[in-house]
Amino acid sequence: MDYRFLGTIFAAWPFEADLEEYGMVTMRWVTGAVMLACTGALVACGGGADKTPGAAAATPTPSGTPSGTVGTPSAVATDPLLSGKREVTIVRVQGSGSELELSGRLEEGGDTGGRVLFVPMPIGGDRYVIKAFGTKDGHPANDDPSCWQVNGLDIEPELTIEAAVCDEDNPIQRFTIVTKGDGSYAIGSETRTLQHAAGNGLILKEAGDAAPSSTFRFVDKGPADRQPVN
Repeated sequence: MDYRFLGTIFAAWPFEADLEEYGMVTMRWVTGAVMLACTGALVACGGGADKTPGAAAATPTPSGTPSGTVGTPSAVATDPLLSGKREVTIVRVQGSGSELELSGRLEEGGDTGGRVLFVPMPIGGDRYVIKAFGTKDGHPANDDPSCWQVNGLDIEPELTIEAAVCDEDNPIQRFTIVTKGDGSYAIGSETRTLQHAAGNGLILKEAGDAAPSSTFRFVDKGPADRQPVN
């Protein structure tokens, strides 16, 4: 701050006057003059010599909110039965309550000693590779999975599901599983859905625009922690 102007103020003031009469008035007058000078020379009084004249003031960012980011809703929780981390048994809702079993072919309650524990492994969207295991009885073969696969030898329009060596890159091992909202699921492959046909058991059939006639309930049987045979 340039204090030279204060000398000019004091030089012009009649100090020979009675200080008792003018003392307090003088101090108020000088104080007012200094404040007025500071108002006109704000940069000098405010100590802002390091600021660039005309620079725009920065807009503060609200605490806890990174600048330029937009909040997004939390991701929807994954169905644990479709996470690939749980083994399930599968029962057709419209059936007798028998569990699905995979031996040579997927069927209901065949009691043929096939595999009845399944792990839907997500591969993107609503598509899954469905692994099949035997019961946990310590037999190593039961811990080595087979997978569902569309039987390529079948003739349209009715296709069956067979057991095969797992290969998630094989398109005929990719199945859709869609939650129906009532605790049940629809299972399909491409444009076909898994349905029960009298006299032919479980088949993959074109459903068109109709709702699937068969839906399935998954029953949690514990963690998918098998150690397959190497």
